[in-house]
Amino acid sequence: MRPEARDVQLRMARQDASLPLVSIITPAYNEEQYLAECIESVLAQRYTNWDYTIVNNCSSDATLAIAQKYADRDPRIRIISNSTLIPAVANFNFALRQVSPRSKYCKMVLADDWIFPECLERMVATMEEHPSVGIVGAYAIANPWVVFAGLPYPSHFVPGREVCRQRLLGGPYVFGATSSVMFRSDLVRSHDPFYCEVSTQSDSEACFELLKNSDFGFVHQVLLYLRKRPKSMFAAAQELNTAAPGVLREVVTYGPYYLTPDEYTECLASTLSKYYDFLAGSFLQRRRGEFWDYHRKRLKEEGIEFSRARLTLAVIKRVLRSFRLRSRQAEPFWGL
Repeated sequence: MRPEARDVQLRMARQDASLPLVSIITPAYNEEQYLAECIESVLAQRYTNWDYTIVNNCSSDATLAIAQKYADRDPRIRIISNSTLIPAVANFNFALRQVSPRSKYCKMVLADDWIFPECLERMVATMEEHPSVGIVGAYAIANPWVVFAGLPYPSHFVPGREVCRQRLLGGPYVFGATSSVMFRSDLVRSHDPFYCEVSTQSDSEACFELLKNSDFGFVHQVLLYLRKRPKSMFAAAQELNTAAPGVLREVVTYGPYYLTPDEYTECLASTLSKYYDFLAGSFLQRRRGEFWDYHRKRLKEEGIEFSRARLTLAVIKRVLRSFRLRSRQAEPFWGL
């Protein structure tokens, strides 16, 4: 063991033993450009009682070498390399299976994101204050805006059922992204697979599932940076607008649990109306066959057949709405 690694162990031995252990997980595939920044952000945490697992998903670049360099310096970091390349969400699930059995909390940090120095400290404090909280979130920066809504200030706790109900009824999206939340480790261990591998909204679906039996916490502070890249999963999701069928799936799957029958009926009708309005806009933009194949398939998966008649009606409404808007803009203003 290198001298610097022994020094880290000595510092760890002097830590307050009462601090709960946080397991940090980073799945990585060809992330040589950003991985060092991600790891450095973990090393810079003011909260020091953590272990860190980096899962290398058969990277063909210098990802493994970069991770190994840091693991050689700090015994809290370990590396696991997959023997074969597996899809991204499946790799997330594999990575979460590596959570330490001693950990109380679990934090996923994707390899192209990074966390601010007080991230773990603030999130752990919120969860320690509220033992029923199973998920805690925070604000994030994403090139260059602050993203995701939060609980009304200064509230930092809400019952799980209520936050899910409000979300389904059109309330703000407070769950954030994969890197922006922390979980209680026992919830991660009890849900395997943790993320649904066939869903495009697997991170939010995990929150809906966990909040059936736990509550939601929020830190009113920017605690992480999310990177948007042209070839990322986020960019691909935007291209097809996977959010629209994702929201529909959430309504169909979780609406009957969190909503009253009347609320569910109204929510489903409203969601479908917005979905077809989006499809109408896409029709006017002359989207190609791959786009339509994707959305027909997603509708069918939720037990809803694609309706050309409904799409035609939505297109007509869109055209009329656009015409009325242009007409109002063209009207002269006769005020004094």
